Amino acid sequence: MADNTPVRHPRTARQVAVQILDAVLHQGRSLKAELDNRLPSLTDPRERALTEALVMAVLRQRHRYDTALQNWMARPPGARDGKLRALLHIGMAQLDALGLPPHAALSATVETTRLIGRAHQAGLVNAVLRRAQREGIPDAPAESVWPEWLRSEVRRAWPTQADAVFAASAQPAPMWLRVNRRKQSRHDYAEQLTLAGIAHHIPDMLADAICLASPCPVGQLPGFADGQVSIQDGSAQGLADALPELPAHAHVLDACAAPGGKAAHLAERHPDAHILACDIDPRRVRRMQDTFARLGLAIECRCHDGRTLPPAPAQWDAIVLDAPCSASGIIRRQPDVLLHRRASDIDALVRLQAELLDALWLGLKPDGILLYATCSILPRENADQIAAFLARTPDARLEPLDSRFGHDTGHGWQRLPGESDMDGFFYARLRRLPS
Repeated sequence: MADNTPVRHPRTARQVAVQILDAVLHQGRSLKAELDNRLPSLTDPRERALTEALVMAVLRQRHRYDTALQNWMARPPGARDGKLRALLHIGMAQLDALGLPPHAALSATVETTRLIGRAHQAGLVNAVLRRAQREGIPDAPAESVWPEWLRSEVRRAWPTQADAVFAASAQPAPMWLRVNRRKQSRHDYAEQLTLAGIAHHIPDMLADAICLASPCPVGQLPGFADGQVSIQDGSAQGLADALPELPAHAHVLDACAAPGGKAAHLAERHPDAHILACDIDPRRVRRMQDTFARLGLAIECRCHDGRTLPPAPAQWDAIVLDAPCSASGIIRRQPDVLLHRRASDIDALVRLQAELLDALWLGLKPDGILLYATCSILPRENADQIAAFLARTPDARLEPLDSRFGHDTGHGWQRLPGESDMDGFFYARLRRLPS
């Protein structure tokens, strides 16, 4: 008897990249969620890496690619023909941002028209990409991909640094590692990287960090599965440095903890501390538990809304609030923020941040520290937020940090995207004065 079971062909990087970009660009989906959902369909780590590189390159350069299509095509594809538009963008990204061999890039992209059900448009795709190969893709200012309202806010806040912010946000982010000092020293782990042929450098300003010259799949990192190392940007690692020495057996609350890197870093630094990691999303709490298990860390996890009063007032020696924010400092890692963020979102985020600050402050012991942080570069979420908190909170005192944390705003420290190869980040250390 004939076997009529349909043959399932393995998916390709370009095919999956089309699906992700169509969902993000035309259906308003989250880039992170789409990557998490679709990358596992690719069994080859190299294909997964290529898919992610293609998607990120398109999102960073989409304004340039759309402009080229407007100039070259009588009827450029829009949202209704999203898969064709995504495929053309992918083809241009291979020739432009990724610099792949033109023959291979063109043939693989044209072949993908069949895989996505657009075989009748193969000639069109071939013609457009050959023109891109001949003429190149016109340049455009790095800020052109930013919405006007956000571009204006950045220019008002950082008039002399704005161009550098836009340029850095359009570049791929480096891969930062955090060495688990409970397992081994940073120097010993760096030797493992050298033996594995993974180029890297060790920054002076961070105690547990190593920065790779080129990103690599986590499966290639020595000891990753055993918890020897984690992926965490240098700016986020700076949170642990922004806390002073903790008392023995300190009680520490990480109020918006997911994905868990901050709490894990504190546990690696302070083995005797009692750490509670909370997040409002139960799925993210489960992922944190998996992360802590891989690292061998006994951190309590709880699904909890930080705006509600803590179970027992004034019990925490330290509270970390890495608050929900605009993510304007990590555009290079999350370029879809520029698609989904709206001006009205900022007012809502500022209110939420203030509510979290006020509620969590009640759980802090006298002489305890609350470390407020965001991955934003907007003063409304950062320096202005802290100034307003200090004005309404008489027992709060802002403590100084130093130039390792970026620019002194007068009400906290701001690192801008790309400075020291790190993400944009804000830090404010607040001490609760004794009664």
